[in-house]
Amino acid sequence: MKERFSRLFDVSFLKFLAVGVLNTLLGAAIMYGLYNLAGWSYWPATLANYIPTSILSFLLNRSFTFRDKEKGWRPAARFAVNIAVCYLLAYGVAQPLVAFLFTAAGETARDNLSMLAGMGLFTLLNYFGQKFFAFRQRG
Repeated sequence: MKERFSRLFDVSFLKFLAVGVLNTLLGAAIMYGLYNLAGWSYWPATLANYIPTSILSFLLNRSFTFRDKEKGWRPAARFAVNIAVCYLLAYGVAQPLVAFLFTAAGETARDNLSMLAGMGLFTLLNYFGQKFFAFRQRG
């Protein structure tokens, strides 16, 4: 059991977190700026975050984190599918869950909490999606 856990969370996990810090800072600035300053609604603001940060994530995680050498368009296509699935799952779960747990909070506060929860859930799902699906690492 311990060996399986250490294969799931190997050095690639630490590299993924390092890339994730950069991505999260950039993504949070975009998402919270669009929502709170520009007046965008929840779904467009969260989605706009993942367009530039996904490109950055693909480039950094492919070369630095997972050292993927596969040629062609397939890794990028798998990566795009992974991002879409993780995004829909993470933010689709975060918004109703936060609304349920924080019914007394206003809509803006709930949406801001949902974005934070969505980013955390997305990061966890995305690690496994990139490791095992997009870049086909063995677990």
